[in-house]
Amino acid sequence: MRIIAAVLTAATLLAAPASAQKTDAKRANLNFSFKNIDGQKVSLTAFKGKVILLDFWATWCVPCKQEIPGFIDLQKKYGGRGLQILGVSVDDSLKMAKEYATGMKMNYPVLLAEGKEDILKAYDPIPSIPVSIIIDRDGRIVARHLGIAKMEVFEEEIRPLL
Repeated sequence: MRIIAAVLTAATLLAAPASAQKTDAKRANLNFSFKNIDGQKVSLTAFKGKVILLDFWATWCVPCKQEIPGFIDLQKKYGGRGLQILGVSVDDSLKMAKEYATGMKMNYPVLLAEGKEDILKAYDPIPSIPVSIIIDRDGRIVARHLGIAKMEVFEEEIRPLL
């Protein structure tokens, strides 16, 4: 019996995407403000009522940079239906983040969180990047991705929330 249980557990773990973590619908803390790449103050509360994909990233992070073109596509495809992607640059200077975002033609807000450890703690300890958090229209965290994830996974999670 133990062998069968171990095989079933292993099969379940192998079938599930390694990067996705379903959450227990904990409330998202949107009580943060950051400067964007234009130097303007932006509050996360301004996006209440939207489906938010909060992406913690940095310009030096190779997997982060691999995800950005997909996020640009998702914003184009679903922005009109209520999706708002927010890129939270965890340790880039304004100049670096702005140059990168402009060069990539990022079509969603890029916020600067350099030195703001409180946001990293608010969304559970973020051990490495990228980390992406999906927040529903009611402000609940519905999914969390540690590391790079396929855009199809994000799309499957986002579509029902729109």
